[in-house]
Amino acid sequence: MRSTVTSAFLVLVLVAGCSSNLGSRTVVVGAGADELLKLRAGPGLGFRVILGLPDGTQLIRRDCITEASQLWCRVSLVEAPSVSGYVSADYLATR
Repeated sequence: MRSTVTSAFLVLVLVAGCSSNLGSRTVVVGAGADELLKLRAGPGLGFRVILGLPDGTQLIRRDCITEASQLWCRVSLVEAPSVSGYVSADYLATR
């Protein structure tokens, strides 16, 4: 009995841990009418730009890290989940 309870608990912990990687929806804000938020290959200005994202672009935020005193979030596009990279958290709003 104890082994079954322990196994069930471990499965729940694993599932909870995996579900946190699913992310939360967010949207690009504050990039400006004539500007685009740069989706980068890594968390920092030194990484190559993958593409530009206009205000209103819907994203899925995965996780965030601090690099050089700046919070960067790993995101993917809602409309194209295989397109992913990092953006500055300053330009994200929860939706």
